[in-house]
Amino acid sequence: MIGMAVVGYGYWGPNLVRNLWETPGVSLVSVCDLRVERLATVRTRYPTVETTDDYDALLQDPRIDVVAVATPVSSHYLLALRALQAGKHVFIEKPMTATTEQAQRLVDEARRRNLVIGVDHTFIYTGAVRKMRELVEAGDLGEVYYYDSTRVNLGLFQHDVNVIWDLAVHDLAIMDYVLPGQLPVAVSATGLAHLPGEPENIAYLTVFFAGNLIAHVNVNWLAPVKVRRTLLGGSRKMIVYDDLEPSEKIKVYDKGITVNGASPQDGEKKYQMLVGYRAGDMWAPQLEITEALAVELKQFVSCVEQRLAPLTDGEAGLRVVRILEAATRSMADRGKVVELESVGQTV
Repeated sequence: MIGMAVVGYGYWGPNLVRNLWETPGVSLVSVCDLRVERLATVRTRYPTVETTDDYDALLQDPRIDVVAVATPVSSHYLLALRALQAGKHVFIEKPMTATTEQAQRLVDEARRRNLVIGVDHTFIYTGAVRKMRELVEAGDLGEVYYYDSTRVNLGLFQHDVNVIWDLAVHDLAIMDYVLPGQLPVAVSATGLAHLPGEPENIAYLTVFFAGNLIAHVNVNWLAPVKVRRTLLGGSRKMIVYDDLEPSEKIKVYDKGITVNGASPQDGEKKYQMLVGYRAGDMWAPQLEITEALAVELKQFVSCVEQRLAPLTDGEAGLRVVRILEAATRSMADRGKVVELESVGQTV
């Protein structure tokens, strides 16, 4: 039985507590928060779970093997580092940390102590995203040309992070997972803040890869409608992933273009005639519908038991934070391209 504690019972903490309460092999020992009214809610719903506002006491509890951090991103690093130094495994809400340096430090600390870090990139554990990865790995799409995502809605405005760190983090994690072996090499981002003193609420992010692949992410807190749609285009087939669809979240289109060996020098009319358009069938694969967070936590617990790296481990969290940090620098410089240092890619 793995003893776990959750730190932070605000926006996402209740989801973690609910799922951990129901996860086989987990003993939910304690919930920690600085607000007494939140702890009162925990005691009402889970009367056998202890509550505390003393993080030091929690770290000294020998019953606790894992600390799950669900606090604002600015506090992730110190809370996680102290947990690792106390010999606890760590599960961290996204984004992993506020800087690449912090993420690297946590990865190094966990490796040195033979401890497990899991980063809560929940979408990776949805049936839709895992099916996308499966189709890419099977070669169904052919050569992948582009990843294009729109993630917009009206709110929720964040005061401690900009819209890229709040919304684009999901798309970057998905992109990292569904494009195994593809190495991002540079980032360009533009965005604006429309409220005085607040972070950017609208942004456009472009990620350049080493190969013939480009990714674009549009995120916005000021949209009149909620959109969660991703296009993944390849030389053979294309995928439309709409997370708001109640059933057919993934649609695979047998569409594309065909070009023979002609070139523009052969004459414009002849060249255009040799570009063909293929329009075949569309199909919607059957998907696993188990709640993604439940799948994620079950896998994480198994990894802790076996001392294995989770699907979304510290390295995955580090890769995403590196892009987020580069995008923020680019946005501050009106879209100037920022080169990315080499970081291990998902395999």
